[in-house]
Amino acid sequence: MILASGCTGSLGDTTRSNDSTDDPTTGTPPTTVDPRACEDGAVHPGRAPLRRLTRFEYNNTVRDLFGDTTDPAFSLPSEDVGNGFGNDADTLSVSSLLAEQLSTVAEGVARRATATPDALAKLAPCASNVRPEGEEACARTIVERLAPLAYRRPLAAGEADELLALYSVGRTDATFDVGVATVIEALLQSPDFLYRIEWGASDPEHPELRRPTGDEMATRLSYLFWGTTPDEELRIAAQAGELSTKEGVRAQAERMLEHPRARTTIRFFFDNLLPISNLADLERNAEAFPTFSRQIGALMREETQRFLEHEIFEGPGTWASILTAPYTFMNGPLAAFYGVSGVTGDEFQQVQLDTTQRLGLLTQAGMMAGTTHSNTTNPVVRGSFVLQKLMCQKIPLPTGDILERVKPPDPYSGATARDRFSQHSQDEVCRSCHQYMDPVGFTFENYDAVGLFRTTENDVTIDASGSLPGTPGTVSGPTELVQKLAEAEEVHSCFATRWAEYGYGLTLRAEDACTKQAITTAFKASGYNVKQLLIELTQTDAFHYISDAQE
Repeated sequence: MILASGCTGSLGDTTRSNDSTDDPTTGTPPTTVDPRACEDGAVHPGRAPLRRLTRFEYNNTVRDLFGDTTDPAFSLPSEDVGNGFGNDADTLSVSSLLAEQLSTVAEGVARRATATPDALAKLAPCASNVRPEGEEACARTIVERLAPLAYRRPLAAGEADELLALYSVGRTDATFDVGVATVIEALLQSPDFLYRIEWGASDPEHPELRRPTGDEMATRLSYLFWGTTPDEELRIAAQAGELSTKEGVRAQAERMLEHPRARTTIRFFFDNLLPISNLADLERNAEAFPTFSRQIGALMREETQRFLEHEIFEGPGTWASILTAPYTFMNGPLAAFYGVSGVTGDEFQQVQLDTTQRLGLLTQAGMMAGTTHSNTTNPVVRGSFVLQKLMCQKIPLPTGDILERVKPPDPYSGATARDRFSQHSQDEVCRSCHQYMDPVGFTFENYDAVGLFRTTENDVTIDASGSLPGTPGTVSGPTELVQKLAEAEEVHSCFATRWAEYGYGLTLRAEDACTKQAITTAFKASGYNVKQLLIELTQTDAFHYISDAQE
């Protein structure tokens, strides 16, 4: 928290690398590429770095391959933040520790997949009660069914025989199930399973470029929308050549987005974009906040996710409407925490807000509690979250001499947060960043450290006025601020960029400027519709073409 309170504020997404055109010191919007440079009629392909499965993707994939719902990958080390979602291919290296733990996880999955006759029957019907003379044939059946699913492509000549040889080694001096488990362990540790490998195929119209093969495109789609391996319908479409056109890809994308699995992926995205994933572990002083508990924290997270799911799939579905919706979702215990009457029971239901106090996503209690790291509010943290996560403005960490001068304000140095933080940021060096972060953070001071609305702090009336960088005028409080955010072009562009970086599994760079422009332009044309944004991610040159110049 020292850094979070100091000169240049460390908040939010400090590990990611923003566009090279970002101005990290002024808070001004990043310079955009000349639109004409991207409208030259040329194809603007995307980078295709080698993407390793994340823990989220690994768990989903073994669930769909083996019915294993134990989430085994959560025992693996967490991914580097990278692009903010843990799936940045450029940061997903494999340490010796990770390799060792991948072996342990694979062993556990293989053991559970072969533990009982019923489990074996899921691999192939012949495996539940196989006779000695039929074991090798049954093992081949399992290999020829399972390996293409694990590799997300047809087997090459000889691959099935190699896996059968591993079965024979495992079967020696053991039982049939041990031999099959040996094969599964090998599959789960193969680069063809752990990585989304894209060789591509030559494009006749653009010899200098490659296009993902049908199976590679199916994999791109499946991990974008569902975070798992392709389903049967997608594999059939790939083999039939239906994924070789943007129209064919769009048709599958629209189908997949309507599947319940897409909602799980959207939850994962927002769990990483927003400060809500750890609300169930949030601790507060019980004397100061007697109505808050970890259970309430968990309900806050569910409130946000229920709200987002409803707004995107049943509501207007735009980023602006999410930021300014006059309702939320609560159950009885959460409504009692908020002080809202008329809501009972454990089921969540839609509740209209008092729009003089709350409006949209950012004013939910979980958002305010998640951007508070102690028992007192910190406008720097809240302001930095908005600038970095929602406006894609980079706030650099203090270093060198500046770092030595970083000090959090004394909690007793002023009656309100504005008093305390105005004093600590009067330093001219600190002002270079705080003049942008603090005016945003001050507008949220009507919410205490657990997100409850208040008008005073220490019996002093709170001044929640502030401003938003890059927009004229001031705002009187949080509801006016979120309305300004919903109208800001930069906020919508940033949201589209966040989805592109998650969906493509990388951090956009200067050379990706045309990809970014295509996505943000399509997002704007859709009226900033979130579902349409996800469809448009599959329609860019970067999704359909691979540059020959790969790193």
